[in-house]
Amino acid sequence: MNRETYPSDLNDKEWEILKARLPAKKDPRGRPRKQDLRELLNGIFYLLRTGCSWRMLPHDLPPWETVYSQFRAWKRQGAWEEVHRSLREFVRIGMGREPHPSALIIDSQSVKTTEKGGLAVTTRARKSKAGKGTSSRTRKASSSK
Repeated sequence: MNRETYPSDLNDKEWEILKARLPAKKDPRGRPRKQDLRELLNGIFYLLRTGCSWRMLPHDLPPWETVYSQFRAWKRQGAWEEVHRSLREFVRIGMGREPHPSALIIDSQSVKTTEKGGLAVTTRARKSKAGKGTSSRTRKASSSK
């Protein structure tokens, strides 16, 4: 790597951990890679960290088309899910836990629900045609009393 590093670049320890979890090349007889896998990952992580578009990757990283096609190939293969699963197990074992979680917790604050539900709750009230600033639903409710 003959360039200045970005904050999103993998350090040597992170690369060693991640390298073992990347999918192997499909056909070893095929054309050798032109791009270093670490640099491809650095391009993907740069994009994720900065939020830029693929075409705006810096020119000292691999070409955006190459980074994008490798990202898509790994996505189609399910490699990202496998890497995530493997890293989660690695961290859990490092913490002295079982590799797989045994419980699931749902925070009630993160589950949005209503008592009524449906469109009545999410639909905004319409202004009346009379222009009084009250909604037709409010007028109907007050006239039925």
